[in-house]
Amino acid sequence: MSKRKSTQEYQVIDTIRRNGGYATLGSLYHLVDTSKWMTKTPNESIRRIVQMSKDIFRIQPGLWALEECRDEVLSKFELKGKESKEEERFTHSYYQGLLVEIGNMKNCTTYIPAQDKNRKFLEKPLKDLCSIVKIPEFGWKGIVERARTVDVIWFNERMMPNSFFEVEHSTDMQNSLAKFCDLQDYHSRFIIVAPENRLEHFQNIIQRTAFKDVKGRVQFRTYELIIRQYDTMCQMKALVERI
Repeated sequence: MSKRKSTQEYQVIDTIRRNGGYATLGSLYHLVDTSKWMTKTPNESIRRIVQMSKDIFRIQPGLWALEECRDEVLSKFELKGKESKEEERFTHSYYQGLLVEIGNMKNCTTYIPAQDKNRKFLEKPLKDLCSIVKIPEFGWKGIVERARTVDVIWFNERMMPNSFFEVEHSTDMQNSLAKFCDLQDYHSRFIIVAPENRLEHFQNIIQRTAFKDVKGRVQFRTYELIIRQYDTMCQMKALVERI
């Protein structure tokens, strides 16, 4: 590795270390000082470094940590094993947080349900990321009560629902689809966010007669696609800040 690349890798590692031993790729675009890097594509360099460095490992798609801090970071997030309940809770909150962050960058008003307000996106409570903690009264009481439990909602400038998201890590999705059926009279997007290996399950469930009215409206988005959208928007924001 050249001296220049070694210096770049050191900067990324040092930035992650100062950030508590972990960082999202999106945050690194903002945190790493690339002003002296002799490249027109510093974000691509950062992405390549975290993927190839032997001193960095992946916790989740888009979330990286230092090998020297592995035990400390995994303990901080209560991650013991890939199939543990702790892993599932962490994953659910992680993608809720990413969806909220994306919504915020899109200038939407963002909301998560009250039962999740103290769950954390990394080390920050989800309630601190959202624009609002109380759901707007955008319809009759029964509808608002139903919407109140949706994992993430984006509202437009008129405080009407723009998008409803349900994060489905391991359940059968029927409850989420039933919510979308109840909310179908709104001109909103309905999105299931899940691992790619759950696409077939989604396709089987959405074919059921009970969901025929929303079959053509519900979109399936993989975790990886959400990460790519988040990273892209963070890149754009970082580029604007560097101008």
